[in-house]
Amino acid sequence: LRSIRHVVINSEASRQLSYRRGISNVVIPNVFDFAIPPSPSTAVKSLREELGFEDEDFFVLQPTRVVPRKWVERAVELVSLMNLRKPRLVVSHATGDEGDLYAQRILEYAERIGVEVIYIGDKIGAARCFKTNTHKKYTIDDAYESADLVTYPSGFEGFGNAFLEAMYFKKAIVVNRYSIFVEDIEPCGFEVIPFEGFVTSEIVHRIESFLRPGHLSQAVDKNYELGKQYFSYEVLEKKLLPLIEAFDS
Repeated sequence: LRSIRHVVINSEASRQLSYRRGISNVVIPNVFDFAIPPSPSTAVKSLREELGFEDEDFFVLQPTRVVPRKWVERAVELVSLMNLRKPRLVVSHATGDEGDLYAQRILEYAERIGVEVIYIGDKIGAARCFKTNTHKKYTIDDAYESADLVTYPSGFEGFGNAFLEAMYFKKAIVVNRYSIFVEDIEPCGFEVIPFEGFVTSEIVHRIESFLRPGHLSQAVDKNYELGKQYFSYEVLEKKLLPLIEAFDS
C-alpha cells in the first residue's frame, strides 16, 4: 500500500530494512516526557526500609527484567567489587514470559560471590496501591528515586528505555556499550560510566569519581538536558507528525 510509512527504533534496524527489503524508513527512538520533571517520590523511605536498607546503605538498582540478554551477572559482579557494607542488588522487574531458570541462576551465582539479590517485581505496579490484598505498593518511579546507582549491563537492546529512565530521574548509570548504545545514544554526549562486556575493579574507581557530589549533580543535570534535546516527546512529535500529515497529501 502506498499509504504505508515505515518506522524503526534504531539505526541498525533502519539499515537492515533498507538492505533486506529496499524499504525507506524513519528512525524514531524511545522517548520520555522530559518536559515534565519527575515529582519527588513520597515512598522512598518506605521502600528502602521495607527492603532492609538503612540511611547509609548504598542502593544499586537493576531496572530490567531478569532475562539472559540483560547480563544481570555483570551487575552482580559489579556490586561484589564495590566493597559495600551490605552488598545488594535490587532488581525491579520479574522474569516475564521467559521462565524462572535464569533468575534462579542469578540468585545462586550472587550467593557464591557474596551478593544479595532482591527481586521486587511483585512490589512494583503501574500505580501505588495500599489495599490490603495487594503487595504492589510502589511504582518504578519509587525504585529509581531510591537508587544511588543504576546498572544497565545488557548485551543487546532494541534501544534502551531504562537508560532514558535513568537520565530522567537524574541517576548515575553504569552501562555496557551494547551496539545500539554505541551508535544511537553515546554520540549524544551523555555522561555515564561505561564498560566493555565485563567489569573489573577499575570501574569501581570510576564510579567513586563519578559520584563525587560536585561532579554528580553537574553530570545528571547535563544528561537530563540531553535527554530533553534528543529523546523527548517533542522530538517524537517532530519526527512523527510529518509522516501522519503525509497521509493527507
